[in-house]
Amino acid sequence: MSAPFEERSGVVPCGTPWGQWYQTLEEVFIEVQVPPGTRAQDIQCGLQSRHVALAVGGREILKGKLFDSTIADEGTWTLEDRKMVRIVLTKTKRDAANCWTSLLESEYAADPWVQDQMQRKLTLERFQKEVCADWLQQSLCLNLNPNSKYQVCDLGLMSLSV
Repeated sequence: MSAPFEERSGVVPCGTPWGQWYQTLEEVFIEVQVPPGTRAQDIQCGLQSRHVALAVGGREILKGKLFDSTIADEGTWTLEDRKMVRIVLTKTKRDAANCWTSLLESEYAADPWVQDQMQRKLTLERFQKEVCADWLQQSLCLNLNPNSKYQVCDLGLMSLSV
């Protein structure tokens, strides 16, 4: 079975009653569906290192202790198209070993299959950052030579000779 990567960004979402959450090596994203026409002034959002709270129109949607710590000063929220709140949290520990198994300590856990796909995605992301960055730098050096038969294309090396 292949991973349910979303085509737009390769994320592995974990569905919740209010929307979904997903993660990268560095950040956790929370997408909350709100009533159409919601205004920013209707939203109360509190972001702390280990806590998140979101209420819309006085109705609590999400509140609790986060699975792990985040950098409170870098947390943001936005209202998109007046129908979705997106919260972005920056992880304190930014490596593939820090794959959150749930959004909050006691709620919104990923099922085992989704958790496995999240871990694979973070491992791939780490690989791309660490290994491919070095490889790309070396490949670009090859490409600077006008007599080289190789050219960089995205993250792949393509032979131009037949």
